[in-house]
Amino acid sequence: MLVLAGIGVGAFFGVRELTDDDDAAPAPPVAVERDDEAKAPEELGFPAFATKNTTRVGGSDAVANAAGVALAAYPSTGGVDGPAAVTLVPSTDWPTALAASVLTADPVRAPVLISDGDEVPDQTATAIDALRPEGSADTSDAEAFRIGDVEAPDGTRTIEVPAAEPAEMAAAVDRLRERLTDRDPRNIVVVSTEDPGFAMPAAAWSARSGDPVLLVERDRVPEATTEALERHKRTPVFLLGPESVASEKVARELEKTATAVQRVSAEDPVANAIEFARFDAGTFGWNVADPGHGLVIANASRPLDAAAAAPLSAAGKWGPLLVTDEADSVPAPLRGYLLDIKPGYRSDPTRAFYNHAWLIGNNSALSVAFQAQVDELLELVRIQPPPGTPQTGQPEREPR
Repeated sequence: MLVLAGIGVGAFFGVRELTDDDDAAPAPPVAVERDDEAKAPEELGFPAFATKNTTRVGGSDAVANAAGVALAAYPSTGGVDGPAAVTLVPSTDWPTALAASVLTADPVRAPVLISDGDEVPDQTATAIDALRPEGSADTSDAEAFRIGDVEAPDGTRTIEVPAAEPAEMAAAVDRLRERLTDRDPRNIVVVSTEDPGFAMPAAAWSARSGDPVLLVERDRVPEATTEALERHKRTPVFLLGPESVASEKVARELEKTATAVQRVSAEDPVANAIEFARFDAGTFGWNVADPGHGLVIANASRPLDAAAAAPLSAAGKWGPLLVTDEADSVPAPLRGYLLDIKPGYRSDPTRAFYNHAWLIGNNSALSVAFQAQVDELLELVRIQPPPGTPQTGQPEREPR
């Protein structure tokens, strides 16, 4: 279940709804009561729901998180249109879910929701009811993309990518992307199925950029991946993760097909995600090395949360996915990175740049203590000028 906060459908998924439009799906009644005793923080929803620099989508699993994120990214009420389609991925196949994140990118913009082979989970069905996808030219009139062995609500117009091995599914999603957008990718992201923590950040980038995600194993490049690369021979390839998850043998195999292969990696998932967030190769990489950005944080042990959170990197405060291997405190590499991009001001905080982080999952994934630490690390601070600095009396340009 989720933290209940706010008004409207979004509250059901732990995301604050911004309007009480009558056309929205029904919500629990809101009662205002006078209580002489102070409410516990968890009853109020703060800080478990939000702090001044963080917002949590507090699902107990990826099904709930995907539904909450979709409603946060597409409020779909108050006269605001929802997405033209949604992407349904299986709850048992995180590599395929990561690859399907590319359908979140412009122009398709179909957020990832999670389904099963025998029925549509209640929270997914409720989200679809609220989002009301109607199809468009960008989705080939489909209201949902069924990626693998998943069910869609009765009566939904769908395009299906049949179930297969993960590498084949990723290649098939790339073909679907190409069919829908009629454009070649600028880059290709290759990740390994050996350790999901290293692969998770690819979902956010794919959603932001439209670059497809293809799959390898530690010491093998599947035939489906090779065939996909052959279709895009002139497209640069970026291999995400160290040799422990995708060996140098794999890199050499990729180089036989791709024009250029570059590895982006660090030795553990936390540092690997940070390296990717900092990385810049022109049309590839976030290049987030200064203040003024959105961030998304998930637990490396919950890889489906990366696909669920993908829409947050393709709208609003666009930003990379960072991961943690600790639920109760911010690990040292992540702490150092957040300090590196900590925003500051000299004279006027209203002219400064700000950071904001979305946290994905309930307190078991990321504790309230973790959230409080992130909030402090993102907080705007005043920069004191060096002693003896002359005062000009002119407004200062705030540092970025």
